[in-house]
Amino acid sequence: MMENNETHIGENTAPARKSKIINDPVFGFIKIPRGLLYGIVEHPLFQRLNRISQLGLASVVYPGARHTRFQHSLGAFHLMSEALLILQQKGHFIFDIEAEAVEAAILLHDIGHGPFSHVLENTLVHGVTHEQISLMMMEELNRHFGGQLSLAISMFKGEYGKKFLHQLISSQLDMDRLDYLRRDSFHTGVTEGSIGSARIIKMLDVRDDMLVVEQKGIYSIENYLTTRRLMYWQVYLHHTCVAYEQALVCTLNRAKDLVKAGHEVFAPPSLMYFLRNDVDAAWFASHEEALAMYEDLDDSDIWSAMKAWKHADDRILSTLATGMLNRRLFKVDVADEPFTEEHTEATVARIASQIGISTDDARRYMTGLRTVGKDMYDAEDDNIAVLCKDGTLKTVYEASELLNKDLLSKKTRKYYFCHQRLD
Repeated sequence: MMENNETHIGENTAPARKSKIINDPVFGFIKIPRGLLYGIVEHPLFQRLNRISQLGLASVVYPGARHTRFQHSLGAFHLMSEALLILQQKGHFIFDIEAEAVEAAILLHDIGHGPFSHVLENTLVHGVTHEQISLMMMEELNRHFGGQLSLAISMFKGEYGKKFLHQLISSQLDMDRLDYLRRDSFHTGVTEGSIGSARIIKMLDVRDDMLVVEQKGIYSIENYLTTRRLMYWQVYLHHTCVAYEQALVCTLNRAKDLVKAGHEVFAPPSLMYFLRNDVDAAWFASHEEALAMYEDLDDSDIWSAMKAWKHADDRILSTLATGMLNRRLFKVDVADEPFTEEHTEATVARIASQIGISTDDARRYMTGLRTVGKDMYDAEDDNIAVLCKDGTLKTVYEASELLNKDLLSKKTRKYYFCHQRLD
């Protein structure tokens, strides 16, 4: 039974009530305190994340993977609240204003994602990451909230005095990763990807202003690192997902080139803005409307455009859009070494001949070379430190009986050649 000072999102409540509750399929009830944090959740920029898929186009392989950045951000917020409570119980004093700020920062850490999450970062915009756009949007929200997000922005940027608070937001063991591994495993049905996030959080501590893990949590960390590697290769970098993403990139590149050549192409206003202009960091800085257009852009704009492009007079655009809508995916050749030019050009020639287009067009719009790689752990990055029973600190590969530095740092690379299927 719900307490008197709590209610579900969307209910009409008296001002005296102190928190809202969201029922999350992964973590159960998540409490959002009234005030700044709930104001962030209610804001249109945060609600936009309901229209941004967490796993891009992964639903082509895992039909259940249709959860959103909104759900992920709330889950990361929940884990942040749990982590703060654990650290406070272990004697680390955290001011209420610091707790609210770091919770606000994790709520907003993905606010700048574009349609299909990472897929279009170098297609619709160039030379600017979603983290940089997140910061632009956080600054805008800070103005809206009268400067109440200044401390959160400082923590997000790693400028605040307490380093461990920034590590909770962004590090090799942050609340972002702990949520997305649990959540993505749940929604894809890849049960091997589930991690013990609750135990990892209970094992967190702070030494010398650095986030550490107690030694008795080493098995959970070993599982976390191996699980993360599995999820990248089995879900995030699945060859079919990569092929679908490449087809979308090619579709948008064709639409963009047609628009620039003066052809009439349907697109919602926000999408048309990015098809018509070459938007990079400098463009964002010099064009005030660019961020507003980006904020109005979500997955539905892309799908709506492709439904129209399916009927386009341009054969390349209609072929690509029809393939996206009807799951006629690019074929993928996978190799451990880069593909030879002879291999790729032979495929390009066959595609050009079958569709009746130039080899240049076939190469640009019907194929794509991708180098795909993910390391289990970056030993040169923000290391996961293990607090031993004698009070000394070790790196995770020094403390683990299962993992060593060479295994953790092993660089695995695969080469994908994605191309239009031939009849």
